[in-house]
Amino acid sequence: MASRTVEINRAPVLTLWASVVAERLGFDADEALTLGKALAGLNAQAKGVRLGIFKPAPAALRAERASRAGETKIHVALMGRAITVATTPTGWRALAKDKPIDPASVARYLESKFGDALGECRAAMTALARTFTPADLADRAYDLYVAFRPAIPEGESGWGAKGALDLAVIARLARSRGDG
Repeated sequence: MASRTVEINRAPVLTLWASVVAERLGFDADEALTLGKALAGLNAQAKGVRLGIFKPAPAALRAERASRAGETKIHVALMGRAITVATTPTGWRALAKDKPIDPASVARYLESKFGDALGECRAAMTALARTFTPADLADRAYDLYVAFRPAIPEGESGWGAKGALDLAVIARLARSRGDG
């Protein structure tokens, strides 16, 4: 693969990688897109709280949300996070604010952020994911993301900042697995 970099912030990179990982773990494409978006949202929320940009939800609100959890909701583990998923007429969908995420909106989001590089980025990530068994990928997926995610400044100055996603790094990670 030729060396190519894409200037992008981390949220869409994590969304795409998490969706690729979810597909490798056996979720269909639409389920995987919603899981990827939910995971990126959870990470952004946690970082925002850590940086003081967001305030954690009050205990009463958390208790109210928990009391509304119905039988049709489950939690799926993905990249170190528990993602709430609900059954819908079209399959499992990750939830955001107790509503199913629309996979078409996630696809549009990724297209708008990656532009014409989306196919190449997805292919590189898919090639990397395929070098692992699903069980090994489930254990290592977040560490792999850390190894290739765009570098951004620490702290608040990095919030929403773009960095270089280097597809050659992803390809090297995949090749190093193929050699071992």
